[in-house]
Amino acid sequence: MKTAPLRLAAVALVLLALATCRPSTGPNAFEWVIGVSMANLTEQWRINMRDEIMSEAGHHRDLRIVFTDAADSSARQIQDVHTLLDSGIDLLIISPNDAEALSPVIAEAYRRVPVILLDRSVTGFDYSLFIGPDNRLIGKQVGQYVSDVLGPGGGKVVEVLGRSGSPPVLDRSIGFEEAISGKKNIHIVGKLVADWLRDRAEDEFTVWLKRNGRVDVVFAQNDTMADGARLAAEKLGISGIRFVGIDGLPGPRGGIDLVKSGAISATFTCPTGGKESVVYALDILHHEEGIPKKIILRTSLLTRDTMEHGALDAFPRPRLPPDHRIVLGFAQTGAESNWRIANTESIKTAARQAGIDLVFVDSESDPAKQVAAVRSFISRRVDVIAFSPIVESGWGEVLREAKAAGIPVFITDRAVDVKDESLWVTLMGSDFVEEGRRAARWLVGYLKTDQPVNIVELLGTIGSAPELDRTSGFKEVLASHPNYRIIVSEGGDFVRSEGREVMARILGKLAATGERMDVLFAHNDDMAIGAIEAMKAVGIRPGRDVTIVSVDGIRDAFKAMIAGELNCSVECSPLLGPQLMKAVKDYMSGKELPGRIVTSEVVFPAEVARAVLHTRKY
Repeated sequence: MKTAPLRLAAVALVLLALATCRPSTGPNAFEWVIGVSMANLTEQWRINMRDEIMSEAGHHRDLRIVFTDAADSSARQIQDVHTLLDSGIDLLIISPNDAEALSPVIAEAYRRVPVILLDRSVTGFDYSLFIGPDNRLIGKQVGQYVSDVLGPGGGKVVEVLGRSGSPPVLDRSIGFEEAISGKKNIHIVGKLVADWLRDRAEDEFTVWLKRNGRVDVVFAQNDTMADGARLAAEKLGISGIRFVGIDGLPGPRGGIDLVKSGAISATFTCPTGGKESVVYALDILHHEEGIPKKIILRTSLLTRDTMEHGALDAFPRPRLPPDHRIVLGFAQTGAESNWRIANTESIKTAARQAGIDLVFVDSESDPAKQVAAVRSFISRRVDVIAFSPIVESGWGEVLREAKAAGIPVFITDRAVDVKDESLWVTLMGSDFVEEGRRAARWLVGYLKTDQPVNIVELLGTIGSAPELDRTSGFKEVLASHPNYRIIVSEGGDFVRSEGREVMARILGKLAATGERMDVLFAHNDDMAIGAIEAMKAVGIRPGRDVTIVSVDGIRDAFKAMIAGELNCSVECSPLLGPQLMKAVKDYMSGKELPGRIVTSEVVFPAEVARAVLHTRKY
């Protein structure tokens, strides 16, 4: 009963702070008020998030921060958001207690002020920017580490979970299980819920050990719980267990300290994003160009060995004179599509506008030529190297050469298959997995059928990140709809003429077998348009006889939608130039960058094509 008056008092203090503490002149004047809605301030990780926000805000005299604490209550957090909005904040930073419950009020807030999401995303895309970790990826990285330390002999693993059902808990578990799924000798023998708390983890693991005996590895979803589980084993006199956590926080009894002291074997950093939220909030309020949709924070493995070898060290930055013009070497994949041509023009234009000297190489879709271009940049001693990899593999050696030369590397558009993420500064571009998911979600929602649906898939360049990830995302969604079946998958290299030729070949095979094609999913618009030409040549009415969904959102796709021959295009923006130049200048000026920067993109069904066509720049 005492909590209600305390709650009202806290809300009154927020209103008073905003109403009376915004001087417009004098030494204490400030221009912006940012409201920060915290899910709770009991977990050490969230306390660190708050402290990072306050520390960064302290460097900006024109900024005022007002915090609210929902105390793990979604209802309270909804009220907090309304209080902050009604009090006249300029921007909202929110770490949602429950993503689904908070989605409507966040969408409401987004209609009034810019909104930055921290840690947990929400349903839909009604926000300005998401900043947070990739918890599924963290889980996979932990799983790979556990597989490596256990070796071929395998072993038994106990997993200590945070709050039951929360998105980070689910994603970390899924990622972990994916990583060890092929390891027949690694077995998860227990899952304990400890709510992110040290004491709860100690109690739960004490009970488990007394009932079940020894285990080889404990994977705790934060360092605090890993330490609690360690204490349980220590008090029972059980040794030889490896304890692995997540967070990597500094300070006494933080993950870094626990690893250095040998209390736990390893931790995986999970940055809070507090500092970044303030930096990007000011960029948004100042209407800076190149603001992304998502910022995925970098995760690193910390062990005694990796820390001794510089895991905590920042990438070396060259010291440049104030009047120095940045020289950027960029190795492009080629000119295989209208999308890529627009991407090239965006990079060249943005470099010119940013005052950056661009050394540009067209790799002509040849991976060896692209690696050679990067080596030429190293020899030339450019300030920064950037490239869009033709394929994922074959990059480790040249990236190590760039790091040894002290030249930072930025990867755009596509990922590389290299485990050591310290070899590049950031990856920026689209979320290809999400693009595949969006195509499948649109398809299922558009057809609304329980009848069998036969799908032909035109793949991009085999082995490229877009091909692998779009396929993965598309299949992930369709796994819940078994009536949707991919009957043919063939590559078309993202080229229009290849799309036409491959589709003509597929149509011939289907005619011979009598199999029906209901849907075409093409990994880019150019291949879809080529396939449309092949269909029309044999009397098939694209968009009517066959439902077609593709990726990119180029102008020709909108024309095809207006003509009724294409049903949907999932945007994959090539206009990465402004984001790349902003990131390069930010980095060279001393700012820290996240591990991944994701562009803002939408889905365009055919019914909006005519209204949107005039806005398309590519």
